[in-house]
Amino acid sequence: MTRDWWKNAVVYQIYVPSFCDSNGDGIGDINGIYTKLNYIKELGANVIWLSPVNKSPMKDNGYDVSNYRSINPQFGTMPEFDRMIKKAHSLGIKVVMDFVANHTSIEHSWFKESRSQIDSQLRDFYIWRKPKKEGKNLVPPNDWIAWFGGPAWTYDEKTGEYFLHLFSPHQPDLNWENPVMREEIYCIMRFWLGRGIDGFRLDVIGHISKPLNSKGELVFPDGNERLLVPNGPRVHEYLQEMNREVFSKYNIVTIGETVGATVEDTVKYANSDGTELSMVIGFEHMDLDGDFKWTDNKINLLDLKYVFEKWQMGLHGRAWSALYWCNHDQPRIVSRLGDNYEHREKSATMLATCLHFMQGTPFIYQGEELGMTNAPFADINDYRDIESINAYKIFVEESNHFSKEDMLRFMQLKSRDNARTPMQWNSESYAGFSKNEPWIMVNPNYTEINAEEQRNRPGSVFKYYQKLIQLRKEMDIITYGDFELLLAEHSDLFVYTRGYQNKKLLVVCNFSNEERTFLLPPGFTGKNILIANDDTHRTYTTELSSQGYRPKPCVNLSPYGAVVYRR
Repeated sequence: MTRDWWKNAVVYQIYVPSFCDSNGDGIGDINGIYTKLNYIKELGANVIWLSPVNKSPMKDNGYDVSNYRSINPQFGTMPEFDRMIKKAHSLGIKVVMDFVANHTSIEHSWFKESRSQIDSQLRDFYIWRKPKKEGKNLVPPNDWIAWFGGPAWTYDEKTGEYFLHLFSPHQPDLNWENPVMREEIYCIMRFWLGRGIDGFRLDVIGHISKPLNSKGELVFPDGNERLLVPNGPRVHEYLQEMNREVFSKYNIVTIGETVGATVEDTVKYANSDGTELSMVIGFEHMDLDGDFKWTDNKINLLDLKYVFEKWQMGLHGRAWSALYWCNHDQPRIVSRLGDNYEHREKSATMLATCLHFMQGTPFIYQGEELGMTNAPFADINDYRDIESINAYKIFVEESNHFSKEDMLRFMQLKSRDNARTPMQWNSESYAGFSKNEPWIMVNPNYTEINAEEQRNRPGSVFKYYQKLIQLRKEMDIITYGDFELLLAEHSDLFVYTRGYQNKKLLVVCNFSNEERTFLLPPGFTGKNILIANDDTHRTYTTELSSQGYRPKPCVNLSPYGAVVYRR
């Protein structure tokens, strides 16, 4: 297995609008990041991934880019961006930019020109189709539904055609069949790499190739676009071209968001030959609470273990992936799989232990290292996320599919805005994020949960993350070792081993709020603890053998306890 620098890196994701506001306008910015780089250095992360900072009308929080070669004035200026990169590099921190290659904003100059007339030179930069006729009515080319609700096609009065947008009408999809458009994207990537960034996180990159017929022509059959579009017929061809033209010429990391990718898909995307991407961000473990988002279903631990085992075993020596619980699109993991209250810190550190000892590059989302929780949004007016607002409109206001109370309960559990509340820096007003009211509400538990308090307290979640990160830097077994799942059918314990060069680690995590006991496997005495999230202790049971009663080591795990042994 090649020893690429990003395999034992730890990535810290910064959601720029919510990280740190330096100028008092209520919105996080680049100078705010600049002031907090020493914090990230102290934590131990050595890569930061920034959510989009390009110019944007912010209909989808920056994932609707209107100018790829610019900095959004809300976030700062290009000189400020350059200064931030310089300081990050001086601290040994690499900078990864979010890059949206599947779609742009409707306000991008390409789209404005494309929709100006049918014979525009840039018409083919996007996907346009004539309406279908149903009786006397003109209807979209197919029945696809956008991810944020409503049809995936919008009619343009001026040219009499529909344009495709898999996400929202403000985000028209680019036409990757067009080689001129592809070269424009590559030029933009070179522009940012020339400014010194260290890689890209490629937003929904698995969506760029749309369905084709036997003649290689774009087709749009009716059906579920969430199954028809991801991992399309030419996506690997495009990524190999992107790699040849751009990535291979720099020592960078490339992280692909690949919705719906299987293990075998990932082996193609992030193959060990390095012909496409460095790693992928998979979704299977995050989708275990159901295909339909707006429920109060919980992730089952047995399913979670099965999925992690499949990916750990299936990718070992073949491909690489990101390890994550949280990001800007997921609710807070403590609220999802842990305990918001009595056992918040224990569950936060247990979940961190479970994830960080697996193979892959771990990602920490801002505030995860503090055990930040979901926010107590009480009303639809508290939300800012386009997906959540549209879902409320569709399922409550238009269809009455859910009551207001049920929908708000589902949103409190699942909305993306749970991850987007401001970073909790201290117990001062607005959590030290800003001097003025932020663009979205601050979680009121900031007086208890904040970075200032945890950085100074032994045993805090922050201090525990520091230890986890340092262990990964010191121990090759965490990066390169093999994986074996134990107790696959245990409903509360997640137990696995890692093995490398005659060394072995045993990771034991209790996902329940009750004490659990685990009999240690042969070779582990319980004496050599690498890390534990409390005073997890070893006891002994006895068993009858031909030699009489003999002790056998076992471990008692407290609620949400975690311990790692080495041999």
